[in-house]
Amino acid sequence: MLPRGVTRIITEKCMENSDSQLFKYLIAGPCAAETEEQVYETARQLHAVSAQLPYPVSFFRAGVWKPRSSSSDFCGAGKKALPWLQRVSRDFGFPICVEVGKPQHVVACLLHGIKCFWIGARTAVNPFAVQEIADAVQDADCTVLVKNPAIPDLRLWLGDVERFEKVGVKQVFAVHRGFAEQHENVLRNAPLWEIPIAFKVNRPDIPLLCDPSHIAGNRQYIKQIAQIAIDYGCNGLMLETHCNPECALSDAQQQLTIAGLTETLQSLIYKVSSNNPDDFLRQQRTLIHHIDTQISQLLAKRITTVEEIARIKRDHNIPLVQPGQWNSVVKNYEQYALPDDEYLEFLHHLLDELHQFSLKRQRRIQQ
Repeated sequence: MLPRGVTRIITEKCMENSDSQLFKYLIAGPCAAETEEQVYETARQLHAVSAQLPYPVSFFRAGVWKPRSSSSDFCGAGKKALPWLQRVSRDFGFPICVEVGKPQHVVACLLHGIKCFWIGARTAVNPFAVQEIADAVQDADCTVLVKNPAIPDLRLWLGDVERFEKVGVKQVFAVHRGFAEQHENVLRNAPLWEIPIAFKVNRPDIPLLCDPSHIAGNRQYIKQIAQIAIDYGCNGLMLETHCNPECALSDAQQQLTIAGLTETLQSLIYKVSSNNPDDFLRQQRTLIHHIDTQISQLLAKRITTVEEIARIKRDHNIPLVQPGQWNSVVKNYEQYALPDDEYLEFLHHLLDELHQFSLKRQRRIQQ
């Protein structure tokens, strides 16, 4: 994590170079290749709209091998999906991009003419695994997309990129997909924007893409995240797109329909001028809107949790008011407070209102 205020400074430095903020790349396709029909239909629909999009599809993405948390989750169709993707490339002209987790995946893809790979966040935390994959692509004319490690470690992310550069990969991208943090949040992964911004400041020569799908975990937040990424100078987006997301075997809530993808892309503002104060103002307003959305969701979640606590107190005859518990809540808020007396006064007033409302909801349930 960077100190407060550093984000603003490195953002301004990032936006000084107008070439670094050009949006060039759009990667779209399903989270996973499930069936030949699903893959082909998604590609067909994407091909039909690609020319009308603000930016055409650069790569068709599909997960063939899926590193899932549970072995009971859908882990991908495996090698049998590679001919499906060959057909997509042949019929629609899309370069294909798949996730690889070990050298054998690279070999199988190359045998099927697939030369674009992405390194997933879970693989990216393991330098041994990344180096093995880098060694496997050493003599191949390929493109590699390196997603940030699941943990917030800028140096590790930069190191992963360097491993592919050292073996001679000519085209390497970095992909910001958020970071796994064990905190209550409405987003699937914490954006921690200061880290991708710092990456871009360190390596302005490497195209930086953003994967709003995995940051959001829910399609309702994708547009806001995509706009923030573009405002920060990302060079492209990687968006999960499915012909029928409701029937998807993995990550159904975060995948867009082709119509949803079209609407999202057409609603975004792409050009950011470092000399125009309106662009900076819009960037900050987009951030505020995104923050307010999360606050609204979390506040509602907090109240429903309070109501559940009230039911537990009622069922176990526990007193409604527990001063020690509330004092710990106040201290937790104060820990992250601005060092400003006026702000602290506002915060205590807000917390008092929150406490009174929470008690009111609890009394209603206990009656």
